[in-house]
Amino acid sequence: MRITRNVGTLFVAGALTLTLAALAYPAMLGIQTTSAAPVRIIANPSSGPLTESDRDFVVKVRAAGLWEYPVGQLALQKGTTPAVRTAGEHLISGHAGLDATSRKVAKELGITLPNKPSPQQQGFVATLSGDSGTKFDTDFANILRITHGQIFSTVAKIRATTENTLVRQLADQANDTVLDHITVMEKTGLVNFDQVIIQETTIPKVPAVNLTPPAPQPGEPEVVLTPPAGGTSQPAGGASLPSGGASLPAGGAVLPSPTPTVG
Repeated sequence: MRITRNVGTLFVAGALTLTLAALAYPAMLGIQTTSAAPVRIIANPSSGPLTESDRDFVVKVRAAGLWEYPVGQLALQKGTTPAVRTAGEHLISGHAGLDATSRKVAKELGITLPNKPSPQQQGFVATLSGDSGTKFDTDFANILRITHGQIFSTVAKIRATTENTLVRQLADQANDTVLDHITVMEKTGLVNFDQVIIQETTIPKVPAVNLTPPAPQPGEPEVVLTPPAGGTSQPAGGASLPSGGASLPAGGAVLPSPTPTVG
């Protein structure tokens, strides 16, 4: 089935030598900028030099979970095939694990994390929230396959270049998780590989504001993506969302066009 529209679009703290820049919230997390950004060391913790790209990667991992976790819950609710529901289970369990590591690493390194995904990522959730039946299955498989395919190379680059041992460990975990998610999406049998390749290699220009998750407000409670009871089974009581901000966009919210660019 060809896609005829734009489908969807981190330990106890040690002795750290941090600069104020390390605490600064990233201005933009788009692939278009981070891939070309010069290497700039912003902190020198005991775990190794921390660059802007390292910091942005930790934030990206967190933001990815903030939209993919609820989308996994949607798959448990809406998926019409066992393969789609299984893929949803993998999103939930995978991002619960990554979220725990990213929050641990961020605390160790003094990195500020978001509590909500970027406007673009909220757009993905909104698209899938409005889908039903086989259309949900198809959009789910293709949106998630595209975004995971796009972020896969970013994970590899960070793993190959970072000198920070904590970021390297997160990249190892992210690599395994992303590959697993790519695999389960493909196992749905719904991925349109021709369109996926086009979307992965022709990254659209998206306004910076749409790519950056909002910074947390002072005093805002930290959102925790909790693993489901029993590992990969559906959370008790159905597919309830985690409290504190990882909720689906409210009905009627104005969201950007959900063209995939980054997971």
